[in-house]
Amino acid sequence: MDIAMLVPALLLVLLVVAACYALRWVFMRRRGGVTVALRWRPDNARSGWHLGVGQYRGERFVWYRVWSLRIGPSRVFHRDTLEIVGRRDPVGTESYAVPSGSRVLRCRPGDDEPIEIAMGPGALTGFLSWLESAPPGRRLPRAS
Repeated sequence: MDIAMLVPALLLVLLVVAACYALRWVFMRRRGGVTVALRWRPDNARSGWHLGVGQYRGERFVWYRVWSLRIGPSRVFHRDTLEIVGRRDPVGTESYAVPSGSRVLRCRPGDDEPIEIAMGPGALTGFLSWLESAPPGRRLPRAS
């Protein structure tokens, strides 16, 4: 196989992979997903933001990383153990890495290390409503 055939074949493969990611993003958004950026280990100066789509599934908030080969969710948060411990606006270059108009929530998912979640105003309202709502008889920490 010569180089003249290898280059177009490689470009075709890259185009198919890019199309698969784009279709994945569209399908997740159409099924009730919201654009969310997530950062674990926020106290580490080298940790970066990862763009993804979050979906509500009953008592769980599942997050799918956009650029991942994983079929299932990359992270799963349970409503009864997730607690918001702080809020802030994005600072510096963070505003380029998170969805437009985002607020950053510092959360503690149970006994795990803190994480930061960034989402726009509409997604934030929905997330806070989901977090504070619970079936009768269940006591949850307030999100605000």
